[in-house]
Amino acid sequence: MAMIENKVSVVTGAGQGIGRAIARVFAREGSRVVVADFNAQSGEETVQLIRDAGGQAAFIEGDVSKEESVKAMIDIVLETYGGLAIACNSAA
Repeated sequence: MAMIENKVSVVTGAGQGIGRAIARVFAREGSRVVVADFNAQSGEETVQLIRDAGGQAAFIEGDVSKEESVKAMIDIVLETYGGLAIACNSAA
């Protein structure tokens, strides 16, 4: 059993680059990944890559430079999944 299996993780900046790579690794290790990015198209692409590989993922649009946006992202995660185990802040 992987250390993060069945845990909920949020990866900001997961629409591309390092954030996308981290999200994919978390999913491969069994985490339910919330892909957070300000770019909906690239965020949804990351979700699809994860799902195509057999992982679980969902997208939340948000901008980490805005406090109210971050609060809204976390509120959605808590309401949807009941908790949060891992937060990876990879947004630029």
